[in-house]
Amino acid sequence: MKRDRTLRAAGRGSVGAMNGWRYIGLHAAAAAAFIFLLQRYGMSASLEASLLWAASFGACAAGLAYMQSNR
Repeated sequence: MKRDRTLRAAGRGSVGAMNGWRYIGLHAAAAAAFIFLLQRYGMSASLEASLLWAASFGACAAGLAYMQSNR
């Protein structure tokens, strides 16, 4: 109800209406890339460990973004 009014007021294609799967995917990709670069180059971790952490943080970030988009 309140969310519907906000989306209608923002209009199609505006920043306020950017929710859903694109937002979730961007959030997950940004978190995974950040953690991968931090682990790999900042902490000199192995490639396998960096990829594992990136996948874990990406999944957690996607879950958080999903919860926020349904709020």
